Amino acid sequence: MSMAGLILCGGQSTRMGRDKATLPLFGETMLQRMVRILQSACTEVLIVAANAQNLPSLPDEVLVVRDGHPQRGPLQGLCDGMGALPEDATGTFVCGCDLPLLQPAFVQELTARLGDHEIAVPSDDRGVHPLAAVYRRSVLPTIETLLAGGQRRMSDLLAACDTLEVPADNLRAVDPELHSLLNCNAPEDYEVVLEIIRQTARE
Repeated sequence: MSMAGLILCGGQSTRMGRDKATLPLFGETMLQRMVRILQSACTEVLIVAANAQNLPSLPDEVLVVRDGHPQRGPLQGLCDGMGALPEDATGTFVCGCDLPLLQPAFVQELTARLGDHEIAVPSDDRGVHPLAAVYRRSVLPTIETLLAGGQRRMSDLLAACDTLEVPADNLRAVDPELHSLLNCNAPEDYEVVLEIIRQTARE
């Protein structure tokens, strides 16, 4: 299965107070780290960014798509990104730029569990994680229909498709601490991520 990686990074970062994509993480930015991780798990990497968003330097092979409708949220970003997928891509692992502890094995395991379903999304006691999920490219017409009808929530897409919820505990074999689902949304989350990276380096 040819699975691309799609990073949605055009959000407002209101809780962080600054663009999460450019946060420094030991010699690279958060977005650069996300690209590096996904390049080791996916056939190619695409980024959906806001029109005026300044991005850090990225590998030449990474495709950047500009989101002309930033107020429509991640579902519009997903639509723009999936519309730019290469023809040979079966689908895509979709995430924000705020999962800097994402494990390549997590991406691969979730992809392997997709089977004949249209979407595979991890779930835990916080709910489902649509921005750490795998989507077949065949869901694009459904996304377009939802957006045309004014429905902009990722949950609308999950409900409209053949979605497999994968309990996060079933993914601990490849990510024991489930760090892949640790969102870096606020300054305190950023400090936690920095400390985990420091600890991992010491070990």
